[in-house]
Amino acid sequence: MRALAVGGAGLVAILLLPLLLIATLLGVFSTIDPDGEVDPSAIPTAAAGQLPLIKDLTAAVCPELPPLWVVAQIQAESGWDATAFRPDRNGGSAGLYQLNEANWVDAGGAAWASAPPPTEADVLQPGEHLRAAIPWVCRNLRTATQHLATAGKPTTPLDAMLVCHIAGCSRVTDSATGVPTAGEAGCDAACADLVDDYLTHVHEFLAAYGRHSGPVPIDDLPAPTQFAGGGSGCTAPDPTGGNCLTPTTRHGFDEIVRAFGPAATGGPIRSVGCWDEHAWNPDSDHPRGRACDYFPGAAGTFPQGDELAAGWRLASWLRAHAATLDVSYVIWQGRFWSPSTSDTDGWGRAYTGGGVYDPTDATGGHFDHIHVSYAS
Repeated sequence: MRALAVGGAGLVAILLLPLLLIATLLGVFSTIDPDGEVDPSAIPTAAAGQLPLIKDLTAAVCPELPPLWVVAQIQAESGWDATAFRPDRNGGSAGLYQLNEANWVDAGGAAWASAPPPTEADVLQPGEHLRAAIPWVCRNLRTATQHLATAGKPTTPLDAMLVCHIAGCSRVTDSATGVPTAGEAGCDAACADLVDDYLTHVHEFLAAYGRHSGPVPIDDLPAPTQFAGGGSGCTAPDPTGGNCLTPTTRHGFDEIVRAFGPAATGGPIRSVGCWDEHAWNPDSDHPRGRACDYFPGAAGTFPQGDELAAGWRLASWLRAHAATLDVSYVIWQGRFWSPSTSDTDGWGRAYTGGGVYDPTDATGGHFDHIHVSYAS
C-alpha cells in the first residue's frame, strides 16, 4: 500500500511510487461482474493455496468483497509474494497487501522489529496476513460504500476501495466522482496517474483470473435452416435500422428470431444492432453488413443470472450451427471463437481487443453482447 488510510478514514501520508506496468485507462472504470468466480487454474500457485482461506474469510466477515477482487488486488500489490517489502521514507510496506506498519498495527498485527520486517514477522505470513488484512480492507470498502451512497457518486464501491488502498480514502470523499483527477482531493497529476494505473492494473487481473462460463444446453432450440445463397453484397434490409445486410447475415438474423423469438415479444435477447459505420475500427464487419451484436441485458453492464444464461444459449447455438449459418466467428464474455479456433481454458480463446477495444470493459470485452460475424 502506498498511502496511509487508517481504518478506512482519512489520508495520513502518501508515497507515490511508480508501478511497474504499462496500462491505459479508457474512460470511466467499469467493474467486472462483482459476483464473478475465481478460476483456480488461472491464478498464481500461491493464490490458489490461499483461496479456501480467502473464501472463508470473505464469507464470514465481508460478503460484499468477492474473493476474485482479493486475488486480483494482491497480485497488483505484491505479485502474491508474501515476503515482499517496499522501502520508503515512512518505513515501507510489507506482505501480500503491502500494508505499511501503521495500517498493519491498526489491522491488529504486531509492530515491526526492523525494516524490512524479520522473516518470522506476522505481516509476512500469508495466512496471518490475510486474517488481519481482509477485515481491514473491508472497513475501507464499507466506508467508501456509505459515502458513495450518501453523495451519489458514480464510482463503484469496489473501485473506491482500491482508491482508498492506493491513495487514501480522502481521495474518494474529496473528489467529484470518487476517483480523483489531477487537481482535486489534494491529488496532483502524478497522484491521479498512479490511481488510474492502479485501478487499470487490478481490472486486468480481474479479467484474467475470473472464471469464464461455458456453453449451456440448447437441445430445446430448433436448428436453423441452411442458407440457400443469394449473393454476398450488402443488399438485404437491416431490420435493426442500419443501411443494409448481406443475404447471409439477414438469413442468420431471421433464424435467430425464429429460434429465440424477437425482443419485442419478450425474447431473451433485449436488443440487437447490425449495420453500423464503426469508423473507429476499419476492420469491422459491421459497415460491411456482415455482423450483428445481440444484447441479453443492458448495454454497458455485465449480465448476470438469466441474462447471462440467455447470452450463453445464443453463443452456444451459433457455435453449434456455425456451418449451417456460415458463421465466421463469435465474441462473447471476453472470449473469441471461430470454426478454426481451438478451445483454450474453456470456450474459444481469450479476446484481446485487437488493440482497438479494452477487453476488460463490459462492452469492449464483449461481456454485455454477443458479436457474430458471417463469412459472406
